[in-house]
Amino acid sequence: MTTGTVLRDYSLVGRDTRRAEEMGLAAAEWYQCPIPRKQLKELMKRSDGPALRDTAIWFAALVLTGLGGYYFWGSWWALPFFAVYGILYGSASDSRWHECGHGTAFKTRWMNDVVYHIACFMILREPTVWRWSHTRHHTDTIIVGRDPEIAVPRPPDILGILLNLFAIQSSYAAFKKLFLHAGGRLTDEERTYIPEMERGKVYWIARLYLAIFAAVAIWCVAIGSILPAMFIGLPTLYGGYFTVIFGLTQHAGLDEDVLDHRLNSRTVYMNPVYRFLYLNMNYHVEHHMFPMVPYHALPKLHEAIKDDCPTPYSGLWEAYAEIIPALFRQTREPGFFVRRQLPNPEKSVPYNHGTQFVPAE
Repeated sequence: MTTGTVLRDYSLVGRDTRRAEEMGLAAAEWYQCPIPRKQLKELMKRSDGPALRDTAIWFAALVLTGLGGYYFWGSWWALPFFAVYGILYGSASDSRWHECGHGTAFKTRWMNDVVYHIACFMILREPTVWRWSHTRHHTDTIIVGRDPEIAVPRPPDILGILLNLFAIQSSYAAFKKLFLHAGGRLTDEERTYIPEMERGKVYWIARLYLAIFAAVAIWCVAIGSILPAMFIGLPTLYGGYFTVIFGLTQHAGLDEDVLDHRLNSRTVYMNPVYRFLYLNMNYHVEHHMFPMVPYHALPKLHEAIKDDCPTPYSGLWEAYAEIIPALFRQTREPGFFVRRQLPNPEKSVPYNHGTQFVPAE
């Protein structure tokens, strides 16, 4: 583990944006684990089958738990049904928008697009904005001043992380953006990664989202019950905690500004239920290193390159035993980060390019 004293500017239009460009970190060449071209090509093959199966299970589970919640509404028996419905709606949608956004979940493009738009609405992420934001995230992963999806800037906002277990802070920010976009405007940062030809889509989709939420609110008032909102809208809040629990394992507490995904991403072993909810995104080093490999092939990719990667975490407990102390320490020492041990450090890029951090005493 390493410490330092430099405070960062996480704005995409700030001084660290210029720094990243001057240092050649923007859209740079990244380290990739060696893997035979033929094997990688096989792993990159797309198929509709796995995603059709997993999407059918997801939708069926949503329908069944939703029906149970509706049937038992007004009694305590509704709680377990809505608890599961909320997780399927507010947490499982996170991995679905992500994978379909990459265009790799299904082989058929329109299937990716349909599930992508449904999942984006569920997790309250505007599809056009996030498609371009995530493209930049993969191009400049955890490059300060370039990556718009650094979930835990330093020093970390611990209260904000806790609030987002129920999507409170993130939903407030999302609605602010919806109203901004519905008015035909973007933030200065969004203008750096959303092409001009795509901006009209942003404005109209924001208006559609707000219209849907307004209709649900009117429906609730008309019948004198929050039941419609329990199915549309509120599950993002009451069922979204796995989005944070899983999401923090990806990069939180790790290094910034390194051109090696083994140093800024984690692979965490998870049980089959978690892997279904998360669509194998627990293999996060593998996903970032080879983002065109479909989610269902990530376990095989992991086996192919694991000898060239840091030791995976045995589960969420082990990952959080590292993450929680690291985040609290970063509140006092923003330059602190967890240094992953590589099996072949001589093949990695120079650590932090020798400029940002000083060795721990």
